[in-house]
Amino acid sequence: MSSSNNLAHAYPIAPLKIIALPGCEHMAAAVNRYLLQFRKELMAENPAKKNFYAYDMDNYILECECPRFGSGEAKGLIKESVRGLDLFLLVDVCNYSVTFREFGYTNHMSPDDHYQNLKRIIAAVNGKAHRINVIMPFLYEGRQHKRANRESLDCSMALQELSSMGVNNIITFDAHDPRVMNAIPLHGFDNFFPTYQFLKALLRSEPDLQINNDHLMVISPDEGAMSRAVYFSNVLGVDMGMFYKRRDYSVIVNGKNPIVEHEFLGASVKGKDCVVIDDMISSGGSMLDVATQLKGRGARNVFVCTTFGLFTDGLETFDKYYKDGIIRKIITTNLVYQNPELLTREWYATAKMEKYLASIIDTMNHDVSIQYIYDNTIKIQKLLKAHR
Repeated sequence: MSSSNNLAHAYPIAPLKIIALPGCEHMAAAVNRYLLQFRKELMAENPAKKNFYAYDMDNYILECECPRFGSGEAKGLIKESVRGLDLFLLVDVCNYSVTFREFGYTNHMSPDDHYQNLKRIIAAVNGKAHRINVIMPFLYEGRQHKRANRESLDCSMALQELSSMGVNNIITFDAHDPRVMNAIPLHGFDNFFPTYQFLKALLRSEPDLQINNDHLMVISPDEGAMSRAVYFSNVLGVDMGMFYKRRDYSVIVNGKNPIVEHEFLGASVKGKDCVVIDDMISSGGSMLDVATQLKGRGARNVFVCTTFGLFTDGLETFDKYYKDGIIRKIITTNLVYQNPELLTREWYATAKMEKYLASIIDTMNHDVSIQYIYDNTIKIQKLLKAHR
């Protein structure tokens, strides 16, 4: 909980405010409710906190707008003073449901549009805030983190640009490659993982799941997800397997080299429940191929846990794979926009992140160590003990 000993006798570095960029209003409202609860608990433990300016508030959200002209041009607008505040700007670059009008046409906002809005709001702050923190759960251009041949380094450029505009800390989740933080070595870059929330959602959805080495196995769908799978398998005390992708590097389809085949390394999955863990589902083709191979090798059930569920090619294919018994459940967080249709699917469950996000904000505002926020091992062990 946020009312840990770390925070009970610590004081914030400045009054806290959250700015929710267009598309993040719902998440910000949920985070705000938890912050109000946390602060109430903290003041009960240390009544002197009430004397701190703007500590006990009815609302931590600061309203903003990014109105558009008819030509599609825009500006950032903040509705109240930000002087001396510890600002947390929340942005979802994947929220394609946000629209704007341009020359009479309705356009859905792309990641580029959301990123531009973020810069507009930072510009509107005009250097008056005590500190600016950007919470960007899905890291903008995070998949374009390294250079192959004559390519741009979009993620590194974006991080450097934000830092040059006065952003002190970047807060993200399950970065595709966290080494991109090397682009801003003198600025804060915190990368969190929703492992505990995955397990909580999985056990809520499958209360009869047996978590032991005879019945469960954690699967990495590729080399990039190895570290996630290793940690998850270790805290659960089960074996791990890994697929690696054989690609055709002579062809580029939709910006990437197509996968020829998935090869598997690990012990037998026959008769076991398999949890496939990764950072995202984009179109889902790769993940469904892994699930098909696991079922072909005799796996009992296949569960998929990914931080971001983009489902860029729709949900129909997942419906078919669920109907055919290839996938049992897919769990993603609500850190990015969720299509309302997705929430109606039997095969889908949400790992809710509002409380965790509020705890991160509250801890950083008090300017104390976030180590206990990073490490969810103790919380996972308590959850497993209760389950067993």
